[in-house]
Amino acid sequence: MAPALSKLAHNQSAIVGVAGMTAALWIIAYGKMSNKKRKSGYEDKIQYTIAEKKDKKSNKAHVNSVFFKQLRELLPILVPRFWCMETGLLMLIAVTLIGRSVSDIWMIQNATVVESTIIHMNRAKFKTALLKYLAALPAISVVTNVLKWSLGELKLRFRTNLTHHLYSQYLNGYTYYKMSNLDNRIANADQLLTTDIDKFCESATELYSNISKPVLDIFIYVYRLTVNLGGKTPSILMLYLLFAGIFLTRLRRPTGRLTVEEQKLEGEFRYVNSRLITNSEEVAFYQGNVREKLTLLASYSKLRSHLRKFLEFRVSMGIVDNIVGKYFASIVGFYAVSIPFFTKNHPLLSGEQSGQRLQAYYTYGRMLIKLAEAIGRLVLAGREMSRLAGFTARMTELIKVLGDLNKGTYERTMVNGNSLTPNGDGDASAAAGSFGPNKGIMCFEDNIIRFEKVPLVTPNGDVLLKELTFEVKSGTNVLVCGPNGCGKSSLFRILGELWPTWGGKVTKPSRGKLFYIPQRPYMTLGSLRDQIIYPHTRDDMRRLGRSDEDLLHFLDIVQLTYLEQRENGLDAIEDWIDVLSGGEKQRIAMARLFYHKPQFAILDECTSAVSVDVEGKMYSYCREAGITLFTVSHRKSLWVHHDYYLQFDGRGNYEFETIDQDKEHFGS
Repeated sequence: MAPALSKLAHNQSAIVGVAGMTAALWIIAYGKMSNKKRKSGYEDKIQYTIAEKKDKKSNKAHVNSVFFKQLRELLPILVPRFWCMETGLLMLIAVTLIGRSVSDIWMIQNATVVESTIIHMNRAKFKTALLKYLAALPAISVVTNVLKWSLGELKLRFRTNLTHHLYSQYLNGYTYYKMSNLDNRIANADQLLTTDIDKFCESATELYSNISKPVLDIFIYVYRLTVNLGGKTPSILMLYLLFAGIFLTRLRRPTGRLTVEEQKLEGEFRYVNSRLITNSEEVAFYQGNVREKLTLLASYSKLRSHLRKFLEFRVSMGIVDNIVGKYFASIVGFYAVSIPFFTKNHPLLSGEQSGQRLQAYYTYGRMLIKLAEAIGRLVLAGREMSRLAGFTARMTELIKVLGDLNKGTYERTMVNGNSLTPNGDGDASAAAGSFGPNKGIMCFEDNIIRFEKVPLVTPNGDVLLKELTFEVKSGTNVLVCGPNGCGKSSLFRILGELWPTWGGKVTKPSRGKLFYIPQRPYMTLGSLRDQIIYPHTRDDMRRLGRSDEDLLHFLDIVQLTYLEQRENGLDAIEDWIDVLSGGEKQRIAMARLFYHKPQFAILDECTSAVSVDVEGKMYSYCREAGITLFTVSHRKSLWVHHDYYLQFDGRGNYEFETIDQDKEHFGS
C-alpha cells in the first residue's frame, strides 16, 4: 500500500490533471442542473406583464451574416463621413497598435540581449543594454496611453453620434408618444437610449482594439518567423486558430441571446422602480408598500435568476475559453517552437554555439509565444463579438421601430388577438378595406374642425364609436361630456394627431394652431418664464414679438402675479412640479394657453382645482382672444361659456346639439 501511495505522490501531473478535469466538468454540469432546479419564491407570489405583449419568437442574436449586416447599417451613424474625427481616431488607434506591436518586438529582442549579457557575465555590455532598454520605456508608455485615450475618445464620439441620431428620430413629431402608447415592440425605450447605447459603443470600440491588435501581431510574427524559421512552425499555430475559432464560436452562440435578455430584464426592473416613484402618492394612500415591495422583488428576482444563469454560462464558457484559447494555444506554441531545435541540420541553428542557440531560442521562442497569445486573444475576441451581437440586435430593432413610427406605421396586438402588421393592417381590417389604422383622411384648414363619419377606435382595435359627424367653426365653444371610457379622450387624441384615424375624414387646423391642456399640466425644467411659454424658448418668444409684460398680463388674468413677485421674478428657477399646488399648475397652463393664442384649445378638466370666479374670468378672456374651446368638464358653471354640447352615452351613441335655455344643465 505504501509503495503505491508513494508512486502516486510522485506522479503529481496525473493527479493535478485528473482533479482539474473533474472540477471543470463538475462546474459545467452543476450550472446546468442548478438552472433547472432553481425557482424564486417572489416570482411564485407575484406575476405581471410589462409592455412587450407582441407575440413573437424570442430575440436571437448570433455572430452571423445578419449581425454583420446590422453592424454595417450602424457604421454610417457611428462614422458619418469618410474624412471626420472618428476616421482620424480609427487611424490613430491603428498607428498606436502598430507602435505597440513594434514595441513588443523591440522589447523581446532587447530583453534577450540583456539576459544574454547576464549569462555571459559581461558587465560592460549589460550596463549598455540596460540603459538602452530603460531609455525606450517612456516612449513605450506614451504609445500605450495614447492608445487608451484614443479608445476612450472614440467610444465617446460613437456614443454622441448614435445618441444624436436616435434622439432626432425619437423626438421627431410624436414618435416618443407613439412608441409608448401605440407600438408595443419596444419596452423601456429609456434603457435602450441610455444604458444600451453606452454598452454597445463600449463593446464596439473594445472589439476594434481586441481584434486589430491580435491580427496585426499575427501578421508581424508570422512574417518574422516564416523568414527565419520556415513556414511549418507558424502554420501549425494558424491551423490551431482556425480549429479553435470554429469550435468556440459554436459554443458561444447563446451569448447574444442572453445579452439581449439581460438588457430587457434590466430595463424592466428599472421601469418597475420608476413606476413606484411616479405613482408614489396613490400607493401611499392605498398603503400598498408591501404589495409594491413584492412586485419590485419579483422583478429583481427574475433579473437575478437570469444574471446567475448568465454568470454560470460565462464561467463554464470561460473554462473552455481558457483551456482552448490560452493554455492549449501555449502548448501548441511550445510544440511549434521546438521543431527547429529538434530538427537536425536546421539552416538557422546548425553549427552555432550554445549561447547563440540560447539567444535564438529566447528571441524566436518568445515570438512564437507572443504569436500563440495573439491567436488566443483573437479566439477569445469571439466572446466579445457574441456580446456585441446582442447589443447590435437591440440597437437595430430600436432604429427599425423609430423608422416605422416616423412613417406612420406601428405594430400592436389587437383586441381580437390578431397582431397588427407593419403596414398598419390587421386581419380584420384587411378584409374591411376602408377600416383600419391610417385609413381615414386628414385635411388641414384654418378656423374649422369637422368630423365626417369618423370612427373612434383605440390603437388596439377597440371600437368606442362607429361613426362621429359634427362641425365646429371658430368662435363656437363646445362642451364635451359623457362617462369614462366613452371616447372623449379618443376624440382629442385624434384631433391632436396622436392616434391614427381608422376611417372617415377629419378637417382641422395644423398642429401649431391647436392646443391641449390636461387635468394635470406638465411643468418643464427651467424658470417661471419657461413654464408660461413652454415649449418655446426665450428666443422663440422674442421672435414672436412677445415681452415679459405680456407674460405678467397673463399671470394677472389667472391671478398668479404673486409668483412673479418672488425672488428673481420670471427668471426664478424652481422644481415647479413640487413648488406649485394643483390649482396653481392649472392656472399656469391657462396662462400658457393665452401666450400661444391658438385657434382651438382642448381643455380636459383643466380647471377642476380652480375657483369658479377665476375659472369664469379665464373662459371670458378666451372668448375675447378668439380662442375656440373644446372643454371636458362636469361643472354646471361652465355651460354658460359654451354654445354647443357633444354628449357620449358610453354605449356607442352621441348627441351634438345647441345649448339653449331649455336644455337641462347636468353636472356638479
